[in-house]
Amino acid sequence: MQVSETLNDGLKRAYEIAIPASELDAKVEDKLKEIQPKVQMKGFRKGKVPLALLKRQYGREVLGETLQESIDEAVKKLLADNDHRPVGRPDVRMKDENWEPGQDVVLVVEYELMPEMPEVDLGKITVKRPVVEVAEKDVEEALEKLAAEAKVFEKKDGPAEEGDQVVIDFTGKLDGEPFEGGTASDYPLEIGSGQFIPGFEEQLVGAKAGESREVKVTFPEDYGAEHLAGKEVVFDVTVKEVKKPVKAKVDDALAQQFGMEGLDQLREKIREQMAEDLAGGARAVVKRRLLDALNEAVEFELPPSLVETEAKEIAHQLWHEEHPDHQGHDHPEIEVTDEHRKLAERRVKLGLFLAHLGEKAGIEVTEEEMRNAILAEARRYPGQEAQFLQFIQQNPQMQQQLRAPIFEDKVVDYILELADVEDEPMDREGLQKTIDEMENE
Repeated sequence: MQVSETLNDGLKRAYEIAIPASELDAKVEDKLKEIQPKVQMKGFRKGKVPLALLKRQYGREVLGETLQESIDEAVKKLLADNDHRPVGRPDVRMKDENWEPGQDVVLVVEYELMPEMPEVDLGKITVKRPVVEVAEKDVEEALEKLAAEAKVFEKKDGPAEEGDQVVIDFTGKLDGEPFEGGTASDYPLEIGSGQFIPGFEEQLVGAKAGESREVKVTFPEDYGAEHLAGKEVVFDVTVKEVKKPVKAKVDDALAQQFGMEGLDQLREKIREQMAEDLAGGARAVVKRRLLDALNEAVEFELPPSLVETEAKEIAHQLWHEEHPDHQGHDHPEIEVTDEHRKLAERRVKLGLFLAHLGEKAGIEVTEEEMRNAILAEARRYPGQEAQFLQFIQQNPQMQQQLRAPIFEDKVVDYILELADVEDEPMDREGLQKTIDEMENE
């Protein structure tokens, strides 16, 4: 086997590998000799079929297997001899598209190298970590908000207004006859809630308790019940009570509306949820700051193919975010801009460097961590959990998508243990402002 380098440009490499025809022929003959004792052919005893006849019968098939094995061995040896770690699978092809058996094989092998990672003193990486305590005023504000959302209605004198609740009896008629599902008693309807057919609630504005009204509406053309779709109907409505909205009190009764035993338990539940949310926000900030610091501190040559692939993925993702109604991939070709490539370069750089640090530190994603991630993802598909789990088991790419963020977070934790981290006290508003600024960068 003869090897000659044809390209050495940055991380790009290309080689030509010549495999002599005599070497292939020898391997084919060896393979035929291996199968000879097992072959039985008409006119010959088992194991006694002449080699020439075997070659005529099975030579092309054996040659194909031998050629592929020889190519795989040649590429493997090329990488081992040069101590190369390629990005992805090398591109391997025959130089002569019209190659015929009996000719030497010349392979063209092209790939990009994984870059050499620089040594970085992680102890010199400085980053500020937000520290946010739950403020009692925030807990009380949350309780007040719950009370406002959990409004109750009290009886009022006077006509119904937008936002009031009317308790009504009604009977709907189509062509003078009551229709199925068009009748109810003591129905509480909040005017302006949009619960009923467009035009219904508006006709009850100004009604008083004890008053009867005839409400005329037209069902939408796309209404679920076909016999009513697009039809004009009349509702005989009796208003039994008119009630005004009143904010609920912050008390045990409010807590019980949310499944708590009392106000103290609801307050503690709110505090716990806030603490969890604040910790998640602080984690997002310190992670972003750490990645920014690493991006500034680390420089190495990036594989062009990875950058271009990532840039295309970013452009595709952003296009779909800007066109949420467009499903599938039947859309115009999406232009990759310099902004996409700049973002891709950052992602590729940090992805490769974090992978390097994780591998060097022996960081792994455990089976339990993967199992928890898969179960959490499966819960997003209620009623289809079993099908999702089966899909995951048969889809290594999806497994990698779930594994990658877990691995990245573990590497980030590892770096934070070594980095110079300074706690930065801030309140909830300050944290939210910081998060908003990061998202808008």
